[in-house]
Amino acid sequence: MNFDGLDAGMGEYPPSLHGTLEAGMEPSMDPHLNPNLLQGVELDPEGLAVTVPEPVHLMEGMFSELHSVVSEVGIPVTATHFDLQEEMLWMGNHRGHVTSFFGPTMGRHSSFQAHAADDIRHIQSLETGVLFLSKSNLKCHTRGGLVMFDYPMEDGADMHSLLMTDNNTLLMGGLQNYAVEVDLNTVQETQKITLRDLRSFKTEHEFDAFSGSLSDFDVHGNLLAACGFSSRGLNGLACDRFLMVYDLRMMRAVTPLQVHVDPLFLRFIPTYTSRLAIISQTGQCQFCEPTGLANVADIFHVNTVGQLLMSFDVSSSKQALAFGDSGGCVHLWSDAPEVSFNDYSRETEFALPCLVDTLPQLDWNHDLLPISLIPMPLTSTEPLLSDWPSALATPSPSHSVELIRFSFSALMVPYKIKDVELDYDNYNQVPESPIGRDEEPHLYMVPKKYRKVTIKYSKLGLEDFDFKHYNRTLFAGLEPHIPNAYCNCMIQVLYFLEPIRCLVQNHLCQKEFCLACELGFLFHMLDLSRGDPCQASNFLRAFRTIPEASALGLILADSDEQTGKARLGRLIQSWNRFILTQLHQETQEQEGPQAYRGASSSSLGSSGESAIGKLFGCEVENSSLCRCGKETVRSSLTLLFTMHYSEQSSQEKTKEYDFAEILKKSICLEQSTQAWCENCEKYQPTVQTRNIRCLPDVLVINCEVNSAKEAEFWKVQAEYAFNKAKKKEAMEPPKPKEPPPMPTEWCLDGEEAASMEGFTFDTQAEDLRHVWIPLTLKMSISKSQGLEVSSWPEGEELSAAEEADGASLYDLVVTVPHVLDARTGGNLVAHIKVGETYHQRKEGVTHQQWYLFNDFLIEPIDKAEAAQFDVSWKVPAILYYAKRNYHTKYDLRIKNPIDASVLLTEASLARKQRKSHATFIPLMVTEMPQAGDLVGLDAEFVTLNQCHHAGCDGTKSTIKPSQMSVARITCVRGQGPNEGVPFIDDYISTQEQVVDYLTQYSGIKPGDLDAKISSKHLTTLKSTYLKLRFLIDTGVRFVGHGLQKDFRVINLLVLKDQVIDTVYLFHLPRKRMISLRFLAWYFLDLNIQGETHDSIEDARTALQLYRKFLELSRGGGTDEVRKVLKGLYEKGRQLDWKVPDSDTGDGQEKLDESLDAALHCEHEAADGQRNVLSQLHFEYEATASSRLT
Repeated sequence: MNFDGLDAGMGEYPPSLHGTLEAGMEPSMDPHLNPNLLQGVELDPEGLAVTVPEPVHLMEGMFSELHSVVSEVGIPVTATHFDLQEEMLWMGNHRGHVTSFFGPTMGRHSSFQAHAADDIRHIQSLETGVLFLSKSNLKCHTRGGLVMFDYPMEDGADMHSLLMTDNNTLLMGGLQNYAVEVDLNTVQETQKITLRDLRSFKTEHEFDAFSGSLSDFDVHGNLLAACGFSSRGLNGLACDRFLMVYDLRMMRAVTPLQVHVDPLFLRFIPTYTSRLAIISQTGQCQFCEPTGLANVADIFHVNTVGQLLMSFDVSSSKQALAFGDSGGCVHLWSDAPEVSFNDYSRETEFALPCLVDTLPQLDWNHDLLPISLIPMPLTSTEPLLSDWPSALATPSPSHSVELIRFSFSALMVPYKIKDVELDYDNYNQVPESPIGRDEEPHLYMVPKKYRKVTIKYSKLGLEDFDFKHYNRTLFAGLEPHIPNAYCNCMIQVLYFLEPIRCLVQNHLCQKEFCLACELGFLFHMLDLSRGDPCQASNFLRAFRTIPEASALGLILADSDEQTGKARLGRLIQSWNRFILTQLHQETQEQEGPQAYRGASSSSLGSSGESAIGKLFGCEVENSSLCRCGKETVRSSLTLLFTMHYSEQSSQEKTKEYDFAEILKKSICLEQSTQAWCENCEKYQPTVQTRNIRCLPDVLVINCEVNSAKEAEFWKVQAEYAFNKAKKKEAMEPPKPKEPPPMPTEWCLDGEEAASMEGFTFDTQAEDLRHVWIPLTLKMSISKSQGLEVSSWPEGEELSAAEEADGASLYDLVVTVPHVLDARTGGNLVAHIKVGETYHQRKEGVTHQQWYLFNDFLIEPIDKAEAAQFDVSWKVPAILYYAKRNYHTKYDLRIKNPIDASVLLTEASLARKQRKSHATFIPLMVTEMPQAGDLVGLDAEFVTLNQCHHAGCDGTKSTIKPSQMSVARITCVRGQGPNEGVPFIDDYISTQEQVVDYLTQYSGIKPGDLDAKISSKHLTTLKSTYLKLRFLIDTGVRFVGHGLQKDFRVINLLVLKDQVIDTVYLFHLPRKRMISLRFLAWYFLDLNIQGETHDSIEDARTALQLYRKFLELSRGGGTDEVRKVLKGLYEKGRQLDWKVPDSDTGDGQEKLDESLDAALHCEHEAADGQRNVLSQLHFEYEATASSRLT
């Protein structure tokens, strides 16, 4: 860029702006710097921050200043650049110093010297670092400041700009007649390129733009726009107010564009149109269309306080503009208050806070506390071994605190447990602001454990993803990458209510899509899991079919979930109301276990009382009083209450309220509204009041904090409560803390034994910051005063007189907050007080503990944290208060309602299915499986949604896997005279749209799953699921190939000792997995899966391979098996793991002979063989016909 002819105010600097200032000659403060710039600015060694009034109000769509910061006063900012990978803004100044600022708040991220004396002329961000170009040098630094490489130019070089041609190659050019190409892999110059056409080695085209020199140009689509200087004779150069616009298709100029400012920089900012931003050196900016007329109204001014603009850049998202001026100030402009620099930015790593400032509090009374953590004072005058003589010791250099912090973070290389683990998902590390949380509270407000967790899928799916990194407990998390998985936190809430857990597992009905049944199946998996996450896929599949859920807007589109457009706080409260009502309807009049075959006699939706009604229900009396005196009273059952807050004007100061007071007003609600009066026969103003007649066992509260007004009310009330607690604590003598309880099995490896996090201590006032809700409530109903609600000390019990009066204590057991995170769209988590029975089942110990449930991240927390709501990022949504010892009156036994009757075949849903097409023979009563029996299993799947990939650098990473649905499940007998004969071969009907039938791999064809045209034995997923559940509960052992994925898609959890997977039987460590087809050819001489897969064939083959494995094991033991497997891998490498196209007729004949033998009983007489098969088919037909009737 040619700076000749710039404003005279630049005369203090050498004629060439990029000349080198002699060391020590620069003034510490620019004498031309306006003193007004320093008003409200605090000087520090690292830089200055301009105070911007808060909050910053921006008009949507109009660019205005968002923030300004000063790097070094008086040192011109010669280069600005928006990072293309992270939410950072880089600037370089005239002295070679660079600084990065994080996000729209411009918090300082890093600051270091890139070049000793030369100015920074161009900045370019890469995936792994940042390039800084000076006059004769190119350097690459990490974003923390460590040097990656230093590339000096030849003598006489005067470089001004660089251009990335691909990920590993760049071009550099300047005031010479050649450009330099550099390979970033080898950091070497590959060639010098003269500015010629590569085909003809001649100049392709020239545009004679300006009579003076070119200032800036930009290209968008087919348009090239340029600005520059025109010659004014003896007066030198002056900015030309005509922009030259060229059409690159015709290689000619279009009509010049006249602007109202002196253009120095220009950039295309394509959003809805191809807008041009034209910037003058005095800070004026004008927007115009390249083919239209400029409008004076489109001009705004950058307040540089008399300084000149030296650099300009536009973010890749086109939402932010950055200006650097000659006074060392960087100005950030935006057209929206919530601005992002890139469309898809990765997480930014921050320097860890100084460890000296964050030493944990040590408890001397803790038995397991390592002694090495306790600082020991010197008690003697004897010299220490580490006290070297001064002659042998070198003086330690003095460093600033900031430098120590930065160096510490740069040298700390986190150890990655798995290669597939996301860099920003390091467990329990909360990135802090590099200058401290107190100084920059708006940076990283959301703690790490509360942010949305994600799974990075590799080629192996989830097999190499370490979920233990996020969950050190034995409780099971839930995976989030399923449509409508926003309700995972509420599923966990229902699971940890013991009566609900038992109720739904005892429930079983014939409805195809019953949420109570699906919850029971899911809770059974959560019971069996030992810390591994589960999926709620079948439950959410049934949830999507409920018409009421769709009518209430609870079914989210994929786009809403991914973009974060859904209002999750309001949504989860509606879901809470819906699920309680739905479970209440589905479980009415189902007192005990319902047999699957006999459930048709139940009348769902009847007026009978359900266990849900007993647990959550509260009989309320609603009274409507018209002004004519007519009063109408009606009774109803409510399952939850909604908070209603006091109405106050904006000017009036918010009064102090106790939570119990607001809760009482919300339960006993009184409001005026228009209602129909039968006496007046028209709508009249009516006073409606609500009173309750009984107290529920579990009090469910929707907080309704859905606007800034309610959030401010919570904030103010929490401040009142906190100040009151501080005063109370100041008046009382300090109490010694009780020793924490012994750590339990959730501390798996002992590495957290010294940590105090997760244990429960005596609550101090500081722990009550942001706390308004009490941990315990006292509630009672009296005839004289009605409902009474008050806060109660957590550890105290009621007196006998109070219990006699009907008072009850309610303990806080659940809080569900909505976490506000602009970068991820927010998420929902749950704080749950897990009871003694759950710890007893999982860990064998009896205690209670609060936990944070964030999808598959589970972490113990303190009780105070569960009640804290900093509404700037953590908004309360749902509260559960449980009556103390309420579960003692409920039957908490689980009687498995799934019996052998589910294995009796039922009529196919397909209308064209015929008996002659039956591909399986159901089990007879004498064949019912026993524990330890073998069952061959195989499943085929179809795709409902394709997987989603991300990667702007050409690489692909799966951010959301394809959604699979089971389409066919086959089980074959694993022993007995009918070994190999299938007894289940169900095609699964689906109501969701199938994207890909995967016919080549599944054998499923379009129409096979359609009840109108299918000729297969078509059933519901629930029917087949019950069959598999019965086999699992019986204790059979499943034999198959790749069963882990099969069970995952079917949504079943099977204990490892019940699974025999041939994938792992014939596998050597650190070697590839071998396909079933190759194993069958190598060991059994069978050629299977020729054109498509057949699940019956695959299940039989897996059984035969298991028999072969047992034969090898018995023959020579482990050594023999390993020897055979080495031969298998050697043969596979020779054939490239492809089955040769040789004739395998002999092997097929052997298979046919074995199948024929399995289809007949081993009787001597031929008549006996025919009679047995006839009997099997007769029983099948009789069962099917009885099922139809």
